[in-house]
Amino acid sequence: QVQLVESGGGLVQAGGSLRLSCAASGRTFSMYTMAWFRQAPGKEREFINFSRSGGSTTYADSMKGRFTISRDNAKNTVYLQMNSLKPEDTAVYYCAAGTRFTISTNWNSYDYWGQGTQVTVSS
Repeated sequence: QVQLVESGGGLVQAGGSLRLSCAASGRTFSMYTMAWFRQAPGKEREFINFSRSGGSTTYADSMKGRFTISRDNAKNTVYLQMNSLKPEDTAVYYCAAGTRFTISTNWNSYDYWGQGTQVTVSS
């Protein structure tokens, strides 16, 4: 069982930056594929990126360049650095964990989810 707790969300002006954190419980964090998704009101949950246990990363095409995933296995934490934020980035941001075999952009493939953190970008 893995518990995930996101933090770092908030209100930011357009063009600003935020770094989200997701702290995970458990001693096998390094073995998990860790992902970030977001969901805006009235929209489906959207894939942002994932980081596999070996360190490789995959990004949604629309998220390349402004969003960066990183992980610190010693701290059981995954991060999402978001730069040049736009009002359309406003959403609830979720981290998710899947087994080390998870290589998916589909939210259904992930086993554990955090509670989400709200990011609001003002124009």
